[in-house]
Amino acid sequence: MTITMFKAKLHRLRVTEADLYYEGSITIDEELLEEAGILPYEKVQVVNVNNGARLETYTIPGEPGERTVCLNGPAARLAAKGDQVIVISYAEMTPDEAESFEPRVCLVDDNNDVKESMTLDPKRKSPDLPEDVSEDVLIA
Repeated sequence: MTITMFKAKLHRLRVTEADLYYEGSITIDEELLEEAGILPYEKVQVVNVNNGARLETYTIPGEPGERTVCLNGPAARLAAKGDQVIVISYAEMTPDEAESFEPRVCLVDDNNDVKESMTLDPKRKSPDLPEDVSEDVLIA
């Protein structure tokens, strides 16, 4: 038996573009994907902080260093340029694997630059967060 577990998250990315007529997906700067441990073409959930919309899609790596976050295709109807989104990936694992797995969280600033990356300790109820970061980063 396997269970679905939280694997990684890019928290509060700022949408830089929405391209309705591109084939569906989300384009994210390749450096951001790498920092979070999310692979190109990996299935992700995208949660819009501004309007509550949720969708599932896959990632497309964007140009490194450009900090692009672009919702493509029909997903473009669910976010506007400037909206904040949370991009979450999940993994199937056995309960034994899940007990020791440490998910990755990347917090970004308004320019989509990583300001903090952390792994969550499965043994702790709440991770040690920087003073200016509330526990809402763990909620999506």
